[in-house]
Amino acid sequence: MKIKKLIGAGLTSAGMVVGLAGFAGATSGTIGTTGPDSYNRVSSHTRQTTRVHNNNQIKVSNSNHQWASSGEAGVYHNTRGGDARTGNASNANSTNASLTVHNSAVGAGGGAGMSSAASMSNSGSINNTGPDSRNVVTSNNTSSVKVTNNNNLSVTNTNTQEAYSGDATVAGNTTGGSATTGNATNTNSSSFNFNVSN
Repeated sequence: MKIKKLIGAGLTSAGMVVGLAGFAGATSGTIGTTGPDSYNRVSSHTRQTTRVHNNNQIKVSNSNHQWASSGEAGVYHNTRGGDARTGNASNANSTNASLTVHNSAVGAGGGAGMSSAASMSNSGSINNTGPDSRNVVTSNNTSSVKVTNNNNLSVTNTNTQEAYSGDATVAGNTTGGSATTGNATNTNSSSFNFNVSN
């Protein structure tokens, strides 16, 4: 009779124990040549429990506040006034966040350190026993795998921009030039990349 996993073995017999191999790798229990009315038992009790809890909390917070002003340009009360020009006012913001989380998954076959039934060769046998003897070979295997993945991803991006090109004024001149004010520009670019593998 084959026993899937034999990590611990208890033997009770009035006769002779022929052999019991080590617990690592191949394990076997054999009882033979026992007397009448004997109670012979080869038992295996295996319990394997794997619990994996992955709690990934990723938070990205970006707050950007920009203010730009080109000021004022004015030409006032001249016989001949020149041009009034004010420069450009611009804001630029660029945010890039790349996050990668990898948690090694545990399969149904068990995690690290757990031996599968295919990789173990275990056996238990009782033979050549006396009359009216009771011979029992039992194997109890319990395996449980519990994997809990909690992935909490949150992104908060706040961008506030203000741009003023100012005032360009030509006033009160006999001969006045031109009044030019620059452009006001706001630019914002945000990129977020999350890669979670459990």
